[in-house]
Amino acid sequence: MSLISLNDLLSLSGQAAIVTGGAKGIGYGIAYRLAEADAKVLIADLDETTANNAAKELTAKGWTAQAIKADVSNEADVERMINACKEAFGSVDILVNNAGIYPPKPVAQMTEEEFERVVHVNLRSVFLTTKHAGEIMKQQGGGKIINITSIDALHPSMVGLAHYDASKHGVWGFTKNSALELAPHKIWVNAIAPGGIQTPGVAAMQGPRSQSPAGDQMIEAFLSKIPMHRIGEPDEIGMVALFLASPMASYMTGEQIVVDGGALLS
Repeated sequence: MSLISLNDLLSLSGQAAIVTGGAKGIGYGIAYRLAEADAKVLIADLDETTANNAAKELTAKGWTAQAIKADVSNEADVERMINACKEAFGSVDILVNNAGIYPPKPVAQMTEEEFERVVHVNLRSVFLTTKHAGEIMKQQGGGKIINITSIDALHPSMVGLAHYDASKHGVWGFTKNSALELAPHKIWVNAIAPGGIQTPGVAAMQGPRSQSPAGDQMIEAFLSKIPMHRIGEPDEIGMVALFLASPMASYMTGEQIVVDGGALLS
């Protein structure tokens, strides 16, 4: 096996990537790093306006990016999204399943519809995108799938996220089994488990201190357990996603990288 030059280790030139939920937060942090590494990036999000703005920000830097509105819990939308990537960029080489929701609510107050919505967005979407993108990757001779789980896939972080935790445990299990199935086709499937990351979703959970004291208390209790004494940034997930998408992770599949500032240590 010949050694890859240092300059080429982080190059994604000629590759096309889909980042779901890529308009902001962790998704945008990932899209930014993949585009910077010269991948052609399709940002898929329900928020079409923000997705378009994100794509414009990347293209303004001289990188290649487009946006598409898609509900990744809907199979027809998933097929349309994947076909759009192939039509625009010629291939689907990297799939990042980042889209996810986490509306906090105790089980006793949770409705069946609320539980199902979280599972559909967070878990069903990963099945659908892997199913359809995986077929294209098989035809191409390989690819990379990166699923964003959570430290909640390993240990619960707070009360009120039972539906979220169930979905993320499911994504971790799905990651391992699909990695086993797809490895013979040279498709590597790995996961990233973020801890607390400063995203618009976390900000919404906190809300103005006077209006969301419960949200503030949950966040502060969580922060107190982080050995690094700070919340993470979206780019700190983006850099790990770039590692998994690059040749540096050439002998990794079915793995989960925890990026949590040491939170699980406590």
